[in-house]
Amino acid sequence: MTSNGLFQIAIYFLILLAITKPAGTVIAQVFAGERTFLHPLLRWLEVLIYKLTGVREDVEQRWTHYAGALLSFSVFGFLLAYVLQRAQAYLPLNPQNFGTPNVTPDLAFNTATSFITNTNWQSYSGESTLSYFVQMAALTVQNFVSGAAGVAIAIALVRGFARQQIKTIGNFWVDLTRAVLYLFLPLSLVGALFLCSQGVIQNLHPYTKVKTVEGVTQTIAQGPVASQEAIKMVGTNGGGFFGANSAHPFENPTPLSNFIQMLMILVIPAGLTYTFGKMVGDTRQGWALFAAMSVMFLIGVFVAYPQEQGGNPLVAKLGLQTTASGTQAGGNMEGKEVRFGIAASALFGTVTTDASCGAVNGMHDSFVPLGGLVPLFNIMTGEVIFGGVGAGLYGILLFAIVAVFIAGLMVGRTPEYIGKKIEQKEVKMAMLAVIATAASILVFTAVSSVVQFDKNSYWNTPGPATANVNNGGPHGFDEILYTFASGTGNNGSAFGGINTNTPWYNLTIGFAMLIGRFMFLLPLLAVAGSLAAKKKVATTSGTFPTHGALFVGLLIGTVVIVGALTFFPALSLGPVVEHYLMHQGKLF
Repeated sequence: MTSNGLFQIAIYFLILLAITKPAGTVIAQVFAGERTFLHPLLRWLEVLIYKLTGVREDVEQRWTHYAGALLSFSVFGFLLAYVLQRAQAYLPLNPQNFGTPNVTPDLAFNTATSFITNTNWQSYSGESTLSYFVQMAALTVQNFVSGAAGVAIAIALVRGFARQQIKTIGNFWVDLTRAVLYLFLPLSLVGALFLCSQGVIQNLHPYTKVKTVEGVTQTIAQGPVASQEAIKMVGTNGGGFFGANSAHPFENPTPLSNFIQMLMILVIPAGLTYTFGKMVGDTRQGWALFAAMSVMFLIGVFVAYPQEQGGNPLVAKLGLQTTASGTQAGGNMEGKEVRFGIAASALFGTVTTDASCGAVNGMHDSFVPLGGLVPLFNIMTGEVIFGGVGAGLYGILLFAIVAVFIAGLMVGRTPEYIGKKIEQKEVKMAMLAVIATAASILVFTAVSSVVQFDKNSYWNTPGPATANVNNGGPHGFDEILYTFASGTGNNGSAFGGINTNTPWYNLTIGFAMLIGRFMFLLPLLAVAGSLAAKKKVATTSGTFPTHGALFVGLLIGTVVIVGALTFFPALSLGPVVEHYLMHQGKLF
């Protein structure tokens, strides 16, 4: 590691820490219906939306109605995104004349599912597949509302802890509207303007054809990039306008834009931890969650960064310099942009997989084995290390329920968290969410590693599904495992050495994304409803404190142990064995 790299990481974390409390305070005010500095500008629009849609701001919903609203909204969003993709040849703002063949039914299903679940997995390259209109009307819109839906679910779960003997947990339509208006729109507007100042493009021009100095004709893709880039980061969506995502200079042109994009990814997830503490009446509880997330985040960074800075020992054996010097970065620069370097690439890879964002400024497929293990394991934790907008908070609260349950078993008393008794229903719902997502990752990975197709099969080209994987051995297995972990974890990043634009992968990844989103959300909404109806119990000398270092350690241990026990065999077959093979000189 270099002093420059360590300085970048330290500055990033300190700025994130500094903005957590202000961001969390504003978020808490927004969802409490309190007046904020944005109300003079946006309150009239909020009221107008309620009038046009028939939503009554003062009417709240039980958890079942809240879940029904979420599902109906998601179904409508899916249908809209699917139809717009299939009809893009007949829609405006399509200067490249992309037609229906660019988007097959299975690809349209995968993409629509991806964006309504806030996964933003892309089995296609945007600049060669989708028109400007579809990018804006189908995908960018979903970037806003799918992220807002995640925040709404998190707030509903927090209300479950904060309230007592109440059967309602809020109004989904009100929470959704407030998240879009007061959080995502202002941050995205400011973010887009900043990105434009750094060189991110924003236009509706046809692609430009130019001649290079060698006399070869080159097509330069462009479009409304800055507007999509901003919400892609703020909403932890990650879907890029270009196939190269945030490694593309039109999406992420400078080291400063790279640094700010990383802050944009975590500003709301980090702020929500403070929101939690404020809403339950004890900010120490929020800081405890922030501390647990921060420890796991820093562990990930300081595993990935040294591994990437250390580089591939097989390259060093060729006599090439792999140590950092004043003239070259050293380490493993494969798949990384020179303008960012190793430290910023390792940090970005950790941030984006901690946050279920999926944006990438380098190719995770080119990380050394243990460097690639970090983003993979981050996703496998359930995206609870800050996590996506809303998803990180409700994910870590799920593990907090499991942690206090374990603590209760140790001391032989009914577990409590934030003054609520954690009983059979809450634990069952939490374990249902954990088991469903783990099964999705492991079952789809196992089947895709062995399934065969004949020449008449609709699902794929003849032969094994592994024929779509560019690498053999453990790294090829990594690529399949990462694919379904990313889909189920609603992350959207990928190990790039796999072609997933086939019926088999488009459909199975689509189903994995649905499982990862709704089999996680619905049990937690049931938990929210159950908790809201309970009365709070008084704190006694026997109550396990959940705001100190002991609880933080227990929470981290629960997340890591559940992840390790569930996925260790699969990780052993992939990045772990690949690491040892590399050091034995058997891989290149």
